[in-house]
Amino acid sequence: MNLSPDDISRLCLLVDELSGIQWDASKTYLIEARLVPLLATFGIANFGDLISKVRAGLDIKLRTAFIDAITTRETLFFRDDSPFQALEFKALPEIIDAKAATPFSRRLRFWSAACSSGQEPYSLAILLREMIEDIDRWDVQILATDLAPAALATASIGVYSEFEVSRGMSPKLREKYFRRTPEGWQVSEAIKKLVKFERRNLLEPFGALGPFDVVFCRNVAIYFDLETRKDLFDRLAKTLAPHGALFAGSSENLSCYGERWKPQFHCRATFYQPNKPATQAVATAAAKPVPPSSTAYRSSTPAVPTATAPSPAGPKPAVARSVTATTSLKTGLSSTPLVSSSAR
Repeated sequence: MNLSPDDISRLCLLVDELSGIQWDASKTYLIEARLVPLLATFGIANFGDLISKVRAGLDIKLRTAFIDAITTRETLFFRDDSPFQALEFKALPEIIDAKAATPFSRRLRFWSAACSSGQEPYSLAILLREMIEDIDRWDVQILATDLAPAALATASIGVYSEFEVSRGMSPKLREKYFRRTPEGWQVSEAIKKLVKFERRNLLEPFGALGPFDVVFCRNVAIYFDLETRKDLFDRLAKTLAPHGALFAGSSENLSCYGERWKPQFHCRATFYQPNKPATQAVATAAAKPVPPSSTAYRSSTPAVPTATAPSPAGPKPAVARSVTATTSLKTGLSSTPLVSSSAR
């Protein structure tokens, strides 16, 4: 079926309105490949009728199928590896240090935005279980959101094919956190219970979401226009705790959006922290001494952190593992947890 210039223009506008994804006439092949099957499935005569019916929103199944068709689901476990190493060896130890003297020293909140079929949030859950020995005594939640209902359904079930589970997942971690079933590899309940899935459109207000210690919003903003990207990251900044960390895609440079974000470089990855106003930063530095163990995380390569004496505010999670810059999640995390209950 041939697409007219008017069809292409109206479809691209509809896709932008629903998802923020930027399509244009150069994506004609993609439009045909993804949307032509919908015409046959729903008995729609042409693209003009498809646009009208989706825009009207009266057929929920059609609108849902349209959103599923236009969204990209390329993902894998521990995608790109280095961001997860930076989280393991730099960002998360510093976050745990920053929260140690607070009433919420054992509460961690993560957000995997645009989580697709679930590999990213499950990777985060596996990392946390490997790092924190007594994680079941912690208050941990990973919120995983996506626009596409079909992707969320797959993620919630947590069953993956041999091919999917082999992409980025070491055999050691697969055997530890998955079990083989007739349908495929099922994520263990120990991992699933840390993750909560919700449907959410990143173009819409976040409401009362947050504050989060860590946000992963990777490889999704690249599909938005510049204004939408800036707005998204501005709103994400408001969901982060002051000590929080945002992980964006490797091609998504937040430094171009002004001084809102402070880049951190570690393990060949870049993550971002919200910049404090200069006056607030000076006041905070003067009022709050640096924790004795914090220097263990501030070198350019992972260091060997040392345990510290409990602070007056209560026992501080101590670090009890040695790390090296070449340790890789793909080859299996260290068997020694980052936070050891025996060290508290």
